[in-house]
Amino acid sequence: MRDTRRMFPVWEWAARTLEGMYVRAVEDTLETGEDAESPGAAAGRPVPRLPGFGEQLRAWRALLDRPLTPYYLIVGITTLLLALGLVMVLSSASVIDLSFGLSPYSDFEKQLVGVCIGLPLMWVAARSSPRLFRAAAYPLLAVAIIGLCLIMIHGVGVTENGASRWIALGPLQFQPSELAKLALAVWGADLLARKEKMSMLADWRHMLVPLMPGTGLLALLVMAGDDVGTTFVLLIVFLALLWFAGAPGRVFSVLLILMGMVLLLLVVTQSWRIKRVTGLFDTSNTNPVGSNQQSIQGRVALGDGGLFGVGLGGGKIKWGWLPESTSDFIFAVIGEELGLIGTLCVTAMYGGLAFAGLRVARRAPDSFSRFCSAAITSWIVIQAVVNIGAVVGVVPITGVPLPLVSQGLSSVLVTMVALGMLMSFARRSPGASEALAARGPGAASRVLSWLGRGTRRDSG
Repeated sequence: MRDTRRMFPVWEWAARTLEGMYVRAVEDTLETGEDAESPGAAAGRPVPRLPGFGEQLRAWRALLDRPLTPYYLIVGITTLLLALGLVMVLSSASVIDLSFGLSPYSDFEKQLVGVCIGLPLMWVAARSSPRLFRAAAYPLLAVAIIGLCLIMIHGVGVTENGASRWIALGPLQFQPSELAKLALAVWGADLLARKEKMSMLADWRHMLVPLMPGTGLLALLVMAGDDVGTTFVLLIVFLALLWFAGAPGRVFSVLLILMGMVLLLLVVTQSWRIKRVTGLFDTSNTNPVGSNQQSIQGRVALGDGGLFGVGLGGGKIKWGWLPESTSDFIFAVIGEELGLIGTLCVTAMYGGLAFAGLRVARRAPDSFSRFCSAAITSWIVIQAVVNIGAVVGVVPITGVPLPLVSQGLSSVLVTMVALGMLMSFARRSPGASEALAARGPGAASRVLSWLGRGTRRDSG
């Protein structure tokens, strides 16, 4: 039988990593002693005692407490989710492209372009200073507001499925409401950090003004495009900023009640929104191609996947049975083709991102980094929870994409920039800068240094 480690080098790498971690755990908990019956004692050598559950738990906690652990978690999870998104978009969108007479790689190529553009932007953001982010707060907010206003102009905004949410940029389309999420997180964090420096956050009114009117303006402009899902995410960013700024409990409760009433009002003003909410509790409507087609077919896909799935590309639900299979309901395609194991891995990755982002926020050396990292983490993780919950059938369908996985140029670009900022905050956590310096220059720095030496040598 062939060596499976050679067939799957990633398993070999994982085995070596776990072995190294176990050896370090043993060394950390090594105890010496003399035992008359042990040959090691007779030879005068220390007798290692294998670590128990408590020692192993402490070793894992020590590993998670390392300064660079959140940074590596964010980098690794972001890479895995981007790779998964490209694979799943290729698997699901090829069917739709063929049905429209396009190349089966048409949507995949657009998604790949977005990732290729986003990677250098994320790299630059990860190595930029928080002062640069603060300097860009107001310009970013202005661009988001202007973009949201432009989509309401006839001939400028692009309308799809009865909603105007996009601006055409040549062959591509950009959604300003995605930029509004990042703009609110950065602008709100900068605003609260300035007020905290002037000791103004002791009064809850200074927390709300002008943060609450600014959030309301963005929400109104987003709702002009009939986008309740993005409006909900904006409110989540707003609440996260207030929570980490230390808003009083009574103020927070009142805001939650007011926002719940506003969302309820938005739902009851449109009949199709009411159907989405009532469809969540309507168990009598089991027509797989009726008004609850998305939710029913999404659950069918998850059930058909079983434990290990039917295999990549082997899913049937994407063949016209599930609307929005490449964007809002791509998690259902993951469940069918990768099974319960695949969906649990995806959910665990967002859980790891939540852990890393909140750890960065807790250890942030300044107020802006703390507020901004908390807002970005809350936005991405809760958006993922809402998307997965809609597919599973525990929350109404809101139309928000699965971050980094769903098809959408605007979503993937803005999310990658936000995660690059989160990486920047993680690199500046206490002890992280020293650990990076001790590690030495990265691969990119070594390549650039080598090219620089080669250029000087050639020019000489």
